[in-house]
Amino acid sequence: MTSFNTHTHGHSDGPYLAGAEVRPMRAATVVSLAADAVVRLDSVTKVYGSGAQAVTALDGVTIGFAAGEFTAVMGPSGSGKTTLLQVAAGIDRPTSGQVPIGDTELGRMSERRLTVLRRRRVGFVFQSFNLMGSLTAEQNVALPLRLDGRRPKATAVREALARVGLDGRARHRPAELSGGQQQRVAIARALVTRPEVVFADEPTEALDRRSGRAVLDLLREAVDGFGQTLVMVTHDPAAAARADRVVFLADGRLAGQLQRPTVEQVAGYMTRLGD
Repeated sequence: MTSFNTHTHGHSDGPYLAGAEVRPMRAATVVSLAADAVVRLDSVTKVYGSGAQAVTALDGVTIGFAAGEFTAVMGPSGSGKTTLLQVAAGIDRPTSGQVPIGDTELGRMSERRLTVLRRRRVGFVFQSFNLMGSLTAEQNVALPLRLDGRRPKATAVREALARVGLDGRARHRPAELSGGQQQRVAIARALVTRPEVVFADEPTEALDRRSGRAVLDLLREAVDGFGQTLVMVTHDPAAAARADRVVFLADGRLAGQLQRPTVEQVAGYMTRLGD
């Protein structure tokens, strides 16, 4: 395994000794890191297709994401990153295994109940923003509340936009906003329902470096300032280094992790995985 220079991050849970080998994770080890997990995957397998055409995207993955923790998920192309995110968020169903959010097991829920749960307890930030072009920024932010049958309070919507620095752009439509501003609207939309966990799929991929840094600042603040749980898929070592923990996937299996990572550590580990 790749070794790194000794590094002390300075957090209260003690130094991370990066000079030691970073070993592949065992299921029990991963779960123990998140005893207060908001969302878990327990022995989750996801297979697409059947017979000779079957593709195993996730292969017996067990992992927990703790309350108030920022986790980045990385791995080579085809490693199962996005599938993990979608299964954990209840967007896709596992072929086998369980996916509880809190004390609610998603696999036992009907599609209607699962849709309601996602609206109320899960936030999702997409790479392509997924904003409604005909709606203003404030209308896009209010959309999850309206879809849930709730009447959005103007103050709550404006506060969500202010939180991402766009209170002055409330009446602008997506075409009138830059890519970075559109992603910030998408983050406000994901946070307006005060979800238990926020999933972000390559949230900086379509942005320039400056806008990407601003988006990562907002996601970091959601964790540090508001105690939300954040799970982010990324291929960028600099983005992953903003997380508390980086989890690596390879061939649908957990391949290792770094606590309190540096950019150099993440890049080195990805090089070893063959990114």
